Amino acid sequence: MELASRVQALTPSATLAITAKAKELKKSGHDVIGLGAGEPDFNTPSYILDAATEAMQEGFTKYTPSGGIVELKDAIIDKMKNDQGLNYDREEVIVTTGAKHALYTLFQVLLNPGDEVVVPSPYWVSYPEQIKLAEGKPVFVKAQEANQFKLTPDQLENVITSKTKAVIINSPSNPTGVTYSKQELQALGEICLKHNLFIVSDEIYEKLIYTEDQHVSIAEISPALKKHTIIINGVSKSHSMTGWRIGYALGEKKIIQAMTNLASHSTSNPTSIAQIAAWSAYSKADDELDKMKQAFSERLEKTYQWLTAIPGVTCVKPKGAFYLFPNVQEAVEMNGFDSVDKWVKAILEEEKVALVPGSGFGSPENVRLSYAISLDQLEEAMKRLHRFVKNHQ
Repeated sequence: MELASRVQALTPSATLAITAKAKELKKSGHDVIGLGAGEPDFNTPSYILDAATEAMQEGFTKYTPSGGIVELKDAIIDKMKNDQGLNYDREEVIVTTGAKHALYTLFQVLLNPGDEVVVPSPYWVSYPEQIKLAEGKPVFVKAQEANQFKLTPDQLENVITSKTKAVIINSPSNPTGVTYSKQELQALGEICLKHNLFIVSDEIYEKLIYTEDQHVSIAEISPALKKHTIIINGVSKSHSMTGWRIGYALGEKKIIQAMTNLASHSTSNPTSIAQIAAWSAYSKADDELDKMKQAFSERLEKTYQWLTAIPGVTCVKPKGAFYLFPNVQEAVEMNGFDSVDKWVKAILEEEKVALVPGSGFGSPENVRLSYAISLDQLEEAMKRLHRFVKNHQ
């Protein structure tokens, strides 16, 4: 039996693969430290758990509207107005089964066969695969490490063709953790308006910024850019709710309606109980979330120091998310390996530290490591990495 060509071309998720391998080794009794996690290591705050429990007990366990319950849509609308000064109607919001599903659904309704989407590299692993599933073509642009892995207006201008439909902007970024300033976004936005491009603005890490910089959505810069932008967000990272699978998209009514129609034939609706949990998440400020953010900030500072002390390792210091994306090419060559992938495999086998190769993010000279684990584990992981590099010199 031959499978459909659309799935035969897919590349397995590098992050899920390394996490699965680490778990397999742990089950076999090995002391593995996994640095591949793309989720906070904190539990969902108790007030959210309580809201979900109450919803179940009250029988809120049935179908909901495909695009999400009104209460959650209104909470998202209020959040956008309070945080970014952006005004949306209910018809311009869709609640989805995670932010990943919002992206998938968006590309399905936005792209025709052969349409091109500009994907700055390094990129989150699912962007190109989702574009390909929609019969589009990802056009990769190598964002330079010297420019903190940020796409420049000239780079964007140089790859636009008559088939270019959209550009992806991810700030704060997975895997690099870098953020775009308002001026940088405005410059990119002018190119997008000039060529009438859609902007897919992935803002899932917006609440996890550890400097004085404020998150800026490209949609808030001007009414014209808002009209061209589809914002993707959710509660997974901000409220430690990855398993609840609630994301959302905001944009022009026509696009959101098409996404809602498609969702009605795929997921029917996001889980009813999870929607109540997400509604509760946006209902009040919570000290636990501030503590989580403070913990991530401390881990970033410490881990960055330990990491950059390893011979042959350099790293752009991130401002947000919970990842470090060091360039390890010099260390790899110094250790006698001919690829980062083989180096990462050897580290997992020898030192039981699981890193994610940068090749899955379009940057084969780098690795991604998550600091969404305890500080003690991070310190031990960095000691093991340092030992591996020294032992193989």
